[in-house]
Amino acid sequence: MSQDFYELLGVSRDADADAIKKAYRRLARQYHPDVNPDPDAQETFKTVSHAYEVLSDPQKRAAYDRGGDPFGGGFGGAGQGFSFTDIMDAFFGGGAGQQGSTGGRGPRPRVRRGQDALIRLEVQLAEAAFGVTRELKVDTAVRCTACNGDGAAPGSKPVTCETCHGGGEVAHVQRSFLGEIRTLRPCAACKGFGTIIPDPCRECAGDGRVRARRSLTVKIPAGVDNGTRVQLSEQGEVGPGGGPAGDLYVEIHVAPHAVFRRNGTDLHATVSVPMTAAALGTVLTLPTLESDLGTEGDQSFDLDIAAGTQSGSTTTLRGLGVPGLRTQTRGDLVVTVVVETPTKLDARQEELLKELAKLRGEEAVEGSLRPAHKSVFNRLRDAFSQH
Repeated sequence: MSQDFYELLGVSRDADADAIKKAYRRLARQYHPDVNPDPDAQETFKTVSHAYEVLSDPQKRAAYDRGGDPFGGGFGGAGQGFSFTDIMDAFFGGGAGQQGSTGGRGPRPRVRRGQDALIRLEVQLAEAAFGVTRELKVDTAVRCTACNGDGAAPGSKPVTCETCHGGGEVAHVQRSFLGEIRTLRPCAACKGFGTIIPDPCRECAGDGRVRARRSLTVKIPAGVDNGTRVQLSEQGEVGPGGGPAGDLYVEIHVAPHAVFRRNGTDLHATVSVPMTAAALGTVLTLPTLESDLGTEGDQSFDLDIAAGTQSGSTTTLRGLGVPGLRTQTRGDLVVTVVVETPTKLDARQEELLKELAKLRGEEAVEGSLRPAHKSVFNRLRDAFSQH
């Protein structure tokens, strides 16, 4: 390979700094050992890096153009003074972050957004179904009123860090086969902020926020269920330095109900009736879920028990379930009837039942076996097994 540095980089002798840098980037991406494991590529990369080091430095380039030694003492110093920044620049198209460079990370901001917070709230089934407004007490980080969030004691203010001069980073130099590798690390003196608070606020110890209990109102919409989260924007933790607050999420837990069981937007309940009522038929007046709230509206409904109703039969009442969270369309109320068989009979009652059995020809009942009732799961399993 030619040892003319301009030919190595593929640029003319009057090329400017930008053209030289672009040429080096292209060759570095082609020959860097991390992307090209060929041993010859590693040697080529060293030579190209050496050429770029000379031509990118105005003084070394001038010495090279005059035919002199750009390092002032032998060619064996290849790579001497070469910065890790140049390699990073080749791959990522910008400076690796020297102080004052636009590619650096720069100082960390003291003012940052706060974290989101989560609290759990237990509500009754009727409150979850129809909505409720609750007052909550929450312990969160709030802006420090003593320093107004900047962390400095009254009458003082943050000052520029003398170690990093406000950059938030300091350079560390190591020598390697490529020469000097320069990396940036957060400044230990200011912890990367670029400024130091010489006199921290005594209330918040320089954090700009304190813990406090505060009250807020949360409106739980109708139709929420277990696990539903209600978002309260900017009601979470205030950020460091008095930064904007995160969001507060209220996770709903619905307490079990003594009567109703919820399944999506449907409600399920069981009602027990005496054997005689099931045989003769009757009408029952039962409470709705709204009765738990004691508000105006339909707080009861009539359930018609037809004559001859069997235990386990169900009746579906449309629109007496729970509103949907998004549609607000109410589900149904499904009532299962359980017929109660008397367990204790006095002499007269036993006599009447025997008489009834005689009239119905049921004095001697012959038992018969029938296939067991299949559950929905078993029916689905049998259906799939046939395919």
